[in-house]
Amino acid sequence: MNLHAFAGAAYRALTARKDGPSLYEVCDPILNQPQRGNPHIANFYRTALGNPALRTLLRRAGLPELNDSTRLNALRQALFQARDDASPDWEAIGRPVAALIDSFALRHPQPAPAPLPRRPPALADIARVIRACGADLLGSFARNGFIPTYAAFNLIGDPDLTGREFLMALTGLNSRGYKNSTLLFNLARVFIARSPAAGIVNPSWSGIAEPMWAPVQIRHRSAYYDAFFIEALLAFVETGLASPGETTAARGAISAMVEFCLKTSREQVRGADGTVYNVVTALAPAPHPRFSRFFAQIKQDLGFGIYVPDCDTTACSFSAATQAGADDPMLDQPLVDFYAGYQVRAGVNEPCVTVPINDTIDYEGGIATWIDSLAGERPFGNDLDPTLNLDVLEVSFRNLSRWKILETRERLETIKRIVAFQLRLAVSGAFADPRSHIYYLPELYCAYFGRCYAAFMALPPPAREAIDPGGAFGRIRARVLAFVEDDLISREMNVFDAALALIALGHLGGETASFVPALHCIVTRFGEGGRRHPYRAYEWNKMKTPTRILVGGPEVTSAFVLMGLALARRAMAR
Repeated sequence: MNLHAFAGAAYRALTARKDGPSLYEVCDPILNQPQRGNPHIANFYRTALGNPALRTLLRRAGLPELNDSTRLNALRQALFQARDDASPDWEAIGRPVAALIDSFALRHPQPAPAPLPRRPPALADIARVIRACGADLLGSFARNGFIPTYAAFNLIGDPDLTGREFLMALTGLNSRGYKNSTLLFNLARVFIARSPAAGIVNPSWSGIAEPMWAPVQIRHRSAYYDAFFIEALLAFVETGLASPGETTAARGAISAMVEFCLKTSREQVRGADGTVYNVVTALAPAPHPRFSRFFAQIKQDLGFGIYVPDCDTTACSFSAATQAGADDPMLDQPLVDFYAGYQVRAGVNEPCVTVPINDTIDYEGGIATWIDSLAGERPFGNDLDPTLNLDVLEVSFRNLSRWKILETRERLETIKRIVAFQLRLAVSGAFADPRSHIYYLPELYCAYFGRCYAAFMALPPPAREAIDPGGAFGRIRARVLAFVEDDLISREMNVFDAALALIALGHLGGETASFVPALHCIVTRFGEGGRRHPYRAYEWNKMKTPTRILVGGPEVTSAFVLMGLALARRAMAR
């Protein structure tokens, strides 16, 4: 959003005609200075929603239906119950808020068709961008001692979270603090979405991945991010474009990030079979996540006091370490045995998915996200994401011999059931629907499938036949490739969209002519990140609860651009 557009949106929000009670007229009498009840909900309200900037922006945002005293009193009574009841009835508390959420509708981006350039950029220009992205990652590591990623809040929420999904989340989450933040964030999003303030909180953008323009971005470090930065730096070295000094620096950074993943972020948990496993937590204990003191307190206030390990961070960390040639004994664990305990079997353990906000897909065979800590903590509830399951397959293929998957019937069966889950998703077309995903875009699913497919195709033919006798990977490849070629690259893209398209096309063997639109997008927008970075920050992954929280950063964009261009350059050279 440029300055002129921002000023216009701010003027409209500040001068709008007010009709009905505002968020603060509803909540202040109950939550601003409460004398009793649960202290977290009031603290959250003051921290996240009652700050002066948001108050100013929303002071004229009213809801006319709340002029009806019956509806207003029902909403206030729900807030009283959330504050005061020892064991709140969250279904009842959520109903009046769910009705308000269903009074508006958000839409996913729908980029317009774009003209297709005829010729690819020069190989020299592609090499120049690769070098710049590699230098960006190495420079950031040298300055910070790690490569940071950022989180930013979009208070208007996610288009897939309607009143129905809101109630699912409110009743399925296990932490009262997280329920409190979900309740209040979703109440606030109604006042934002139905007022001119929406133009400031949620401005339009080009392409599909959302730019992270938000003024408040929380810098942090996670093993999940380090794993992908490892892969990006490995790709940089493999291109042959890194200088000798950069190669040495890259290898040092890779070694440090592998140690962060496998040692600093290591956590012990107990599997369903009673065995103790070493897994990788998304947020290592303080001070390793590198939060500022200010944001560390905000994290606590928002209900993220405890952060348990997850299946995705573990898979990606193991994969990156394997690719980097690490020999930590932790990698010898047959991780597939642990994942089997989190694999959904229809009618048996399906209730382990307590927040099924993407229940339009069939969970059978999929692996759930969050891992109970050794103390039995699962504060956020559990969900199931298709892209995570690609990462489980990919790391299993890379460790097929080490974990003796083909030699162990139960392990091979676990893998086959994940493949069947992915095949149903592809054949139905559900992979291309944003609602099917919890943490990712469909476009990112395509890139990650390409990564998984490449690991599968690197296996010997007898191993591929044993895992996939019915040719599921070929069928999924055809569906994903068609989506990328016919839909994604034929429409307006931003740089992150283009990088994801190149990763998918490169791994899936797309025609080199299909690379051209994405290559042009990346090369022509080089420098959009200003003086510090080649590119700006975009949405890499997200959370839909307690509100839409985006994760990404300019270094993340550099990493994905580097990986996409490295694959495209290799294909063009062939």
